[in-house]
Amino acid sequence: MNRGLIVVVAALITGSVHGQPVPDTGFKPPIERPAYPKGSGPIVMIDEGHFNWHTATGRYLPFAELLRRDGYVVEASKSPFARDALERGNILVIANAVNERNRTNWFPPNPSAFRDEEIRAVREWVNEGGSLLVIADHLPWPAAVDKLASAFGVHYSAGHAVDEKTLADPMIFKRSDGSLADHPITKGRFASERVDSVATFTGSAFRVDKGGEPLLIFGPGIVSFTPTNSWMFKTDTPRIPVTGWYQGAALRVGKGRVAFFGEAAMFSAQVDGPSREPFGMNAPGAEQNPRFVLNLLHWLSGLLDR
Repeated sequence: MNRGLIVVVAALITGSVHGQPVPDTGFKPPIERPAYPKGSGPIVMIDEGHFNWHTATGRYLPFAELLRRDGYVVEASKSPFARDALERGNILVIANAVNERNRTNWFPPNPSAFRDEEIRAVREWVNEGGSLLVIADHLPWPAAVDKLASAFGVHYSAGHAVDEKTLADPMIFKRSDGSLADHPITKGRFASERVDSVATFTGSAFRVDKGGEPLLIFGPGIVSFTPTNSWMFKTDTPRIPVTGWYQGAALRVGKGRVAFFGEAAMFSAQVDGPSREPFGMNAPGAEQNPRFVLNLLHWLSGLLDR
């Protein structure tokens, strides 16, 4: 690995490339056919009870507003996961949760963001018909979500998934080369909802034991850099090839539905730095991300592929 790669990857970890972006509140992509009349759709609960980097009133505000414009009811979930709390909604979204230990310090160890009883409650709720969307970006988030993901047979690589040769950011998953799978989520309800490309902005890779329906599939040349220290990248930093691994997949669990993703910015629209550089759904190359997000929620709510 050359020095340029060390610098870029280290910058991605420390945030010096994208800093701490803020939501792009002016981003409102058109929705030709809202799924539900305003405020009458399923209740989407966005987790804010596990020191989440993304919340409905923060960096995921554009995500929340996109869903509201499609008719969903979006609420914050601030309490621990328990049966009564989960039954108040239809879809639970968990984005970049961490343990309290890593609230302000991302250095290892990165213990689970969730207690064992919370994981059991979520697993049972899904099995009985709930829908779950789990998003775990690059370090430290894959480690923090590992126990929850493992309960569904999903296993993250605790690192950064990067094209070692091009360092492409964003990374574009395309239907034309097979990296974007043909699935009800990429087909949509109508021809106008078809998705042919999705952009992601550096994240993690994961694999599924069985039963997974791939959505975003890593092609040749993608590796996951797995440092022993979240902030230290050197020429001998361990890496594993993740060709064929996923950055997005859907699963059916009992009566419920689950989707896992290894990148978070793709679901929101943000601006970064003094120049307000677009970062997320509003970035060049991500023009079809909003449609993909809505299709994903339509699948989770049962509108697609009943």
